[in-house]
Order: sequence, then structure tokens, then C-alpha cells
Amino acid sequence: MRTTRARAACGGVLLAALALAGCQWGGDSGAASGRPTLTGTAGGHGAVFLGADDCASRGRERVTEVPCGSERAAARVIARHDGPVGDGPACPGRSDYVLHISESRPSVDEDGDGEVSRGYACMRNLEPPHPGDPGGGGGPRTVVGDCVYGAGRGEVRETPCDASGPRSPEYRVVAAVAVRTACAPGTALYVSLGGAHPVGCAIRV
Repeated sequence: MRTTRARAACGGVLLAALALAGCQWGGDSGAASGRPTLTGTAGGHGAVFLGADDCASRGRERVTEVPCGSERAAARVIARHDGPVGDGPACPGRSDYVLHISESRPSVDEDGDGEVSRGYACMRNLEPPHPGDPGGGGGPRTVVGDCVYGAGRGEVRETPCDASGPRSPEYRVVAAVAVRTACAPGTALYVSLGGAHPVGCAIRV
């Protein structure tokens, strides 16, 4: 479940948060927890290991590149970038999770936890659920249509807008704008989205 930064509109109180990535598991995306290991630096299915449009298996101990028609295929790469995720382009909004790829093992979280990363792959599950979709309750990015709740200690976290998650939604992001003043009256929370329109205008639900 992703935690994101926000500001309360009424008081300007910073809700500090970590930009955790889309390592989703359980009822969210089914992605593996822990730190799965890739087999080798090239999977044998393309010139680039887990390049765009390649597919990957999913497991608690190992993540491998597999043919997309394989029964083991669980997710497809929709974008692939070199270097640490913080230095590269953001994943597309429909990404369900981010897979960090190092020479011998990736980390399925946003900051890489100290791994020396060779790159990162933006992944989308081949079958539902898709937590990266608007309102889905997860994914590596907060997008318009997502819902969040106050998690305590100055944090807000995403949750499915249909209330199917363990926590009910409290706010919905209804617009993305360049500056806070562009949010409509009635905005209850400002959520950090990044990109060209970094301010998310959220209302109570």
C-alpha cells in the first residue's frame, strides 16, 4: 500500500510521508513480498533483460523473464529505464508496480533499499486486479481518481475507492494542477503527484 505526501488544505499542515513504490501484495496486486532474485542478466527472450513488452513471472524468492504466452507469465513490462528510479522518468500511471533490477537481484520497492540498480521496469499485471488504475488503491504513482486515508503520524495512504480494502477512503483526488491555488474551492487536501502537474486536489468522500 503506497504512502504519499499531502497537505491539509484547511491548515497547511504537512502530512509527511515516504514515496513507497508499488510492491503490492495480498489483496492489492499479488506482487511478491520480500526481495526476489532474477536469474542472470539476460533472460534469453530479448536483447534487454525485462525490456519493454517482455513478461515476468512472480514469486517470493525468484522473478524471471518468461514468454508472455507462458502459464508462468504474471506481468508485462510497459516501460523500462536505466539507472535508479529517482533519477529517471516516472512510470506510466497505469503501472501496477515497479521492479528494480540490479545485476543479480531486484527490489520491489520505490527506493531500492540500498541496492545498486541497473534499472527499473514499470510492470502491469496481465490479469486483474490492477491497483495502478485510478481508484485501484495502489501502484507506484498517485493519479487523479485515486483515494487516500489518514494513516496517522502525518501520513496518508492509498486505498481502493470502492471500499474493498481494509481501510475506507477519506479523500479522492479529483484534479491535477500546477499550483495549489489552481485547485477548486472545497479542496480538503493537497496530494503530491509529481510530473508537470504535481499538485493533486482532493475532496472528502
